[in-house]
Amino acid sequence: MNDTPNREQRYRQRMQRKKEIIDAAIAKADQEKGLLLIHTGNGKGKSSAAFGMVVRALGHGMRVAVAQFIKGRSDTGEEAFLRQQPNVTWLVLGEGFTWDTQDLAHDIETAQRGWSKARAFLQDPSIDLVVLDELTYPVSYGWIDLASVLEDLKKRPAMQHVIITGRNAPKAFCEEADTVTEFCNVKHAYYSGIKAQRGIDL
Repeated sequence: MNDTPNREQRYRQRMQRKKEIIDAAIAKADQEKGLLLIHTGNGKGKSSAAFGMVVRALGHGMRVAVAQFIKGRSDTGEEAFLRQQPNVTWLVLGEGFTWDTQDLAHDIETAQRGWSKARAFLQDPSIDLVVLDELTYPVSYGWIDLASVLEDLKKRPAMQHVIITGRNAPKAFCEEADTVTEFCNVKHAYYSGIKAQRGIDL
C-alpha cells in the first residue's frame, strides 16, 4: 500500500505547526539594542567567529573596531584582509603570549595601556561593532579591573554591539551578556603535532 500521500500530508501539517511556532517567536522578539556577545570555552574558533561577524557587519555598511589583547603578531590572514577595509579600525594591543614575554609588570602595563585605547571605542557612537579579542585573559588575571570594564560596557552607545572572546570568561561577563557561546574542543590538529596552518589557524 502506497502511504506517500499520507506521509506528505503529515509532513505538511508538522511543518505548518512548526511555522506557526517560529513565526510567533519572531513576532515576539521585537526589541532592538546593542548586544554583548561572549565567545568562550577551550575550543578553536572564538576569534574566527567574531571576525566572521565583522565581515557580516561590513556587508551592512557598519563601522567596526577590533582591539586584540595578548596576541602580538600582525601576520594573520584576517588582519591582512580586514585592515584593507575602509570601515575597520584594527589595534594589536598585546606583545605576545604571557609565556613569551615572561615579565609580569610589563604584561600588566601593556594590558592597561591597551584597555585605555580600547575603551575609547566604547565611547564612540559612530562605531557599530567592537571586538575585544582575548579580553578575558587580562581581566581574569586581574591586570584590568573587571568592574571598570563592566561599567564601560554599560555606558556604551545604546546600539553598539560588542563581542568579547577568550577562554574562562568571568561569570560577570556571562551574566551581563545577551548571548554566550561556549566553544568545545573535541579534536585539534595541534595535539597531533601539526603546526598552525596559514588560512586555517592564522
